[in-house]
Parts: sequence; structure tokens; C-alpha cells
Amino acid sequence: MSPTAKKLIDVVELLSEREQELIFEVISHMLPDDVATPQDLADIAQARAEYTQGETVSLDSLGF
Repeated sequence: MSPTAKKLIDVVELLSEREQELIFEVISHMLPDDVATPQDLADIAQARAEYTQGETVSLDSLGF
């Protein structure tokens, strides 16, 4: 974690829960909504590995 992120956390922790919610709302609007999260990246890596190993099911076999 960067020093700036640590400072931000320390400051936010001084705020009331309601103020923290407001800060969260403001910050969340600054973030792009198409960024992959660490969990997204892990899920993608797992899916690629399963595909490479032939562990996937074709849509045709599911009746799509």
C-alpha cells in the first residue's frame, strides 16, 4: 500500500460512518466501472486454465 493510501485510510477512519459512506460515494464515482478486480483476474485465469486443460463444457451440449 502506498503512503498516500495509508494516509487516506487514516483520515477516513476519523470520520463518522455516515461521512465515510459519503466519501465512498464520491470516490466510487471517480473510478471507471470496467476495471477488473483482483477476483475478476483470478476468475479469468482459472477459466483460461480450465479451457486449456479441456475442462470446459460446450454451449451446444447445454442446449443453447
